[in-house]
Amino acid sequence: MKNLEIFKESEKYMPGGVNSPVRCFKGLNFNPPIIKSGKGVIIKDEDDNEYIDFVLAWGPLILGHCDEDVVKAVQETSSKALAFGAPTKLELDLGKFMCENLDNVDMIRMVNSGTEATMSAVKLARGYTKRDKIVKFAGCYHGHFDGFLIEAGSGVMTNGIPGSLGVPTGSIENTLIGQYNDKKQIIELFEKYGNEIAGVIIEPVAGNMGVIKAEEDFMETLRELCDKYGALLIFDEVMNGFRVAFKGAQSLFNVNPDLITYAKIMGGGLPCGAYAGKREVMENLAPVGGVYQAGTMSGNPIVMAAGLATLTKLKNNLEYYDHIEKMGRKLEEGVCEISKKYNLPAVMNRVGGMLTVFFTDLKEVKTYDDVKTCNVKRFNRYFEHMLKSGINLAPSQFEAVFLSVKHEEKHIDAYLKAFEEFAAKEIHC
Repeated sequence: MKNLEIFKESEKYMPGGVNSPVRCFKGLNFNPPIIKSGKGVIIKDEDDNEYIDFVLAWGPLILGHCDEDVVKAVQETSSKALAFGAPTKLELDLGKFMCENLDNVDMIRMVNSGTEATMSAVKLARGYTKRDKIVKFAGCYHGHFDGFLIEAGSGVMTNGIPGSLGVPTGSIENTLIGQYNDKKQIIELFEKYGNEIAGVIIEPVAGNMGVIKAEEDFMETLRELCDKYGALLIFDEVMNGFRVAFKGAQSLFNVNPDLITYAKIMGGGLPCGAYAGKREVMENLAPVGGVYQAGTMSGNPIVMAAGLATLTKLKNNLEYYDHIEKMGRKLEEGVCEISKKYNLPAVMNRVGGMLTVFFTDLKEVKTYDDVKTCNVKRFNRYFEHMLKSGINLAPSQFEAVFLSVKHEEKHIDAYLKAFEEFAAKEIHC
């Protein structure tokens, strides 16, 4: 079966033909390629078209597709263990590795996705503080938990959904919306609700309204407010963890979180998540404390093996991050030079191996309101051109480009060549 045939058949059995909304290419005039294989940074679809992949399963594959050490770990483990729903040494090994190698992580609880990690961290914050309200920031996406689906970034923005049907008012009445990088607004929010706030959850480097790094003084203000009012500060590092740096985004700031959530890279490409933090907070979880959370597949041995292989390889090869930084800088500088050459209104934001090209007339993009000025129709033309040129990107202006250790200069050159072709064509539109 070919791409179009498979997609049309899928629409009969899955809403929109997909199992995650952004994959359906809504707003675009063509169907998504149906991917059948990947190795390194090259993926191939069912029509045998090849693409240089800058999506990397939406971030997890920092070692590239089918890294030999990760595949070996999965194969060896799957020959003797698929699932037990019981303790295993592999979950100890991965948990111990993360506690010993990450800052502010005394204890950890494994789960199965980023959404599960963030919703569980919020429940824990509420149980620990005996309060109900949570602050999230407009444009930050923390998964599809009801309480997060307000001003929730890429998925709902791309699909033109203001929030989500099916979310009762009662589920969001304790969610307060902060404005990313706006100190004045968050101070006012705490002055009004501070004694009711259980926690603040934030992407330190936002990736779901495009890549925007929180400002240092803004993060310091969050820490000061949480300390003053007795709330917990939660870093959502589902996307940032092990990507922007080995120790994650928290290593980029002079701020210590109380809880941190992880997923994506820590699973080596398999479904995985975790939330972690200070012992006095984590010990409020059952069976030690009264905050209940459970999962049959949590700590699955195959996932733990893939995650441990990935993280061990990263730790033993920290020069990988230098390589990713070099490739990211080359891509960033190239896009900026081309945009200037063709007078194409665009802003490039990058933190390590995460970056976004914002098609906007603004000179910088620092807030959710800045993001909303972007020319989505231009992005759609850019995306279509790049895909047809063999460059696989996320099909949304509000997502990130991801780099891996397998990206080389030739892959960046191919991206820049396609981008220049687009810019030359776009100025005549």
